[in-house]
Amino acid sequence: MSNSAFIKSSIAKKYWMALTGLFLCLFLVGHLLGNLQLIFSSGEEGRRVFNEYAYFMTHNPAVKILSYLTYFSILFHAADGIALLIQNKKARPVNYAYSTPSANSSWTSRYMALLGTLVLVFIATHMSNFWWKMKYTEEIPLHSYYSSMAQDTVYLTQKGQSISVAQVNLVGSTEGTQLIMKAEKVNALIESNFSNQINANTLEPSQIAELELAKKKQLLKKDEVLGEGYKDLHTVVLQYFSKANKSESGIPVGLLGTLFYVFSMSVLAFHLWHGFASAFQSLGLNHPQFTPIIKLFGQGFSVVVPLMFAIIPLFLYLIS
Repeated sequence: MSNSAFIKSSIAKKYWMALTGLFLCLFLVGHLLGNLQLIFSSGEEGRRVFNEYAYFMTHNPAVKILSYLTYFSILFHAADGIALLIQNKKARPVNYAYSTPSANSSWTSRYMALLGTLVLVFIATHMSNFWWKMKYTEEIPLHSYYSSMAQDTVYLTQKGQSISVAQVNLVGSTEGTQLIMKAEKVNALIESNFSNQINANTLEPSQIAELELAKKKQLLKKDEVLGEGYKDLHTVVLQYFSKANKSESGIPVGLLGTLFYVFSMSVLAFHLWHGFASAFQSLGLNHPQFTPIIKLFGQGFSVVVPLMFAIIPLFLYLIS
């Protein structure tokens, strides 16, 4: 068989399906560990820990590479599954005259395509609600809190600085996660202060020259970064999965979002129930001694991981 024929074969598709599926299982574990901070850490400390985790997941170079690999795996896994389904249908265009599929396979194996499609719909919805807003929009505010030490509302920054929200609003702005000191705003304040000093005092020409020189030293030539903050994804998630989240017409968005999440995790559980052990079988990793253990582990994985994911929005909704 030529290389091109092998790539197009159902065997190759099953290999890729298995490999991308197992990689996505690893992603699920990592994502779950991060999300569990929403219920295991509380208060301002929990908010800080989760927002730092969210920032790390979107800015660390190594994580970025893994993220793109994850996006590719999701799309490839879905496309490969559809291609495999179509190929199998073409191979058997006419059903057997007598067929009892329930006697030969579980219903999860027969409906893997449907289950996978529902999971894909959930992923698209979930990413549009959180990932897209976090990465590409300005909808998520920066993490700020009231500091009793500073006696002011300050931004949480990566270097532990206490940068006042009022100070940033006065001399700059926020761009993404950066707190920017805008040259235009700062220079306008300096010019205004200089004019006030000149108008309020009778000064000698030499004194005015000294003030002019001091003013020029203070003027900014370009915008400067005051600090790097964190987007407050923690608050956005808690508000989304809350009883108070309702549309203008009174539709309980928080409740519907929670139920949709739990339903999707149930679908994921059924998808993993067959898919986990099937991946090892597709790769030819069958052994009388280890296959039963792999199957048992896969069944445990398919129950525990989706269940833990489902508990998070339920918990957030119930305590809201």
